[in-house]
Amino acid sequence: MDIDGVFSGGGIKGLAMIGAYQAIEEEGYTFKRLAGTSAGAVIAAFIAAGYSSRELLKIMGDLDLKDLLDSNAVISLPILKWFRIYYRLGLYKGVALESWVEEKLKARGIYTFADLPPRSLRVIASDLSNGRLLVLPDDLEKYGIPKETFPVARAIRMSASLPYFFEPVKLRSLEGTSFMVDGGVLSNFPMWLFDRENVKKVRPVLGVKLSHDLISKPKKPIKNAIDLYGALFTTMKDAHDSRYISRKLEKNIIFIPTEGVLTTEFELTPERKIELVQYGKTKAAAFLQTWPH
Repeated sequence: MDIDGVFSGGGIKGLAMIGAYQAIEEEGYTFKRLAGTSAGAVIAAFIAAGYSSRELLKIMGDLDLKDLLDSNAVISLPILKWFRIYYRLGLYKGVALESWVEEKLKARGIYTFADLPPRSLRVIASDLSNGRLLVLPDDLEKYGIPKETFPVARAIRMSASLPYFFEPVKLRSLEGTSFMVDGGVLSNFPMWLFDRENVKKVRPVLGVKLSHDLISKPKKPIKNAIDLYGALFTTMKDAHDSRYISRKLEKNIIFIPTEGVLTTEFELTPERKIELVQYGKTKAAAFLQTWPH
């Protein structure tokens, strides 16, 4: 059965979405159109390129997650970390991440968005220079950039450029230079891309979100300024999507709570990686038994 799919952001926790993808495949569903943010953009791009869940499991099993971080001697000197963040706006360039995604996509003949069926893949990024949400590749035309010739791997890097962790991606156009960061700043779960009020959907839409559902979502304790900043950032990236989810009664979303794993925990052991994948599969398999489509 053909479906459309949406994958949320979540950094390293995105490994759980591979397990969910495995369960979805085993139930006989095939994705026709995909959307995602950050880690979800990576998963969505690989699925759009034709990778099966089994192939993704092998890719992630062979990958040392630390290889996605650009080597930099400054990072090993704690005192200098803040200077790099101040002057470069991020600890890591993000080039290693983009190169890895590019390599895997090229293995399937995917270089630019012209190599994919029209509208089969859309990812979210945040344009801090202009203060707007960006849907890639659709919104590239606003910058005078042909969307068909834009590298898919570059779009994924833009969507996954976690602020202060990765340097912003500079998008140069006739308007000047715009600084692009993680799409999760403005929309961490873009299920709204497949929704238009009073318009019948072409096919069922299934979402995979790395969080509790709205009923089970725990309140965030705020005891100091750091707690306040964390709650502020979480509210900022989730409020828009949560309002949409609440209207749609959550019936088409697989929720995968992933507490205990940091978004930037690039030193996960192989055993922990397997646990995350299996956890995602278990959650998805249970959901799909009663999914009403």
